[in-house]
Amino acid sequence: MPTSLLTPTASDAGKRLDVFIAGVEPTLSRSQAQRLIRAQQVRVCGKLAGPATRVPAGAQITVTIPDQTESGLRPEPLSVEILHSDADIIVVDKPPGLVVHPGAGRPHGTLANQLIGRFPELAEVGDGQRPGIVHRLDKNTSGVMVVARSPAAYESLVAQFAAGAVHKAYLALVEGEPSVEGGVIEAPVGRHPTRRTTMSVVRGGKPATTRFRVLATLGQFTLLHVAPETGRTHQIRVHLAAAGLPLAGDAQYGGKKPLAGLDRMFLHARCLRFAHPATQERVHFHAALAGDLVRVLRRHGSPWLRAPEFDPTCESP
Repeated sequence: MPTSLLTPTASDAGKRLDVFIAGVEPTLSRSQAQRLIRAQQVRVCGKLAGPATRVPAGAQITVTIPDQTESGLRPEPLSVEILHSDADIIVVDKPPGLVVHPGAGRPHGTLANQLIGRFPELAEVGDGQRPGIVHRLDKNTSGVMVVARSPAAYESLVAQFAAGAVHKAYLALVEGEPSVEGGVIEAPVGRHPTRRTTMSVVRGGKPATTRFRVLATLGQFTLLHVAPETGRTHQIRVHLAAAGLPLAGDAQYGGKKPLAGLDRMFLHARCLRFAHPATQERVHFHAALAGDLVRVLRRHGSPWLRAPEFDPTCESP
């Protein structure tokens, strides 16, 4: 792997490291420079650089460039529904059963593979194995997702999610019935102390807040509108289970009552609202309730058969 030695001038002092590298190294884009920094391939004065590193004047910067800096994802045919696309963002309706990006033991067959096949420019956006991905839905959760299409949009959306400035709304069918019509669950979420693939409410976990309100009571089940204010792994599933209201069909977190015709948990990402990266205008997008979940509600006599009927403005509970 070739190594480049870069020496910034006084005019470069204070620049973001990725901006500086992309400006002086013609073979690298800014997003590629970011990936190299995260991969610990960049040193400043002999020390590994971090994402927040600023350029000191006169310092020696070494950049090790792998033979392949582009995304190694295998492009695949697009089957997901594109709800919206422009120069900066792509909004999709993710179906259940589709993993968002490659991981251990799953190099392909993901949403990221499909998107890189339709939008090859995503190879320059964010992480090479997760091009454009700024948030995730669990494999068996359906619904709306936004993907960054440009490096500037990626930075904007990552910052908005980190700051809690993105409003997310879900439909959830849970076992049991809350004692109140709505409320807030605040409890720290972290790895379960013994089951390492499971999250839990644990002392010392990351702060997490979830709002909910009751939409309909359906016998042994309750349909909820849920709005997580933080984005911890499995947050909705963990918080509802801790409240004695496990998601229907979610055996991992305590769901025990079978639902005819449903082979997954009942959780649907209904709506996203955020500031458009280019215009800063607040925009919102919604995904209609997935067909398998509609059929479940119909069997249980619910009036909530089309998501736009109850939440056209993507409001909080």
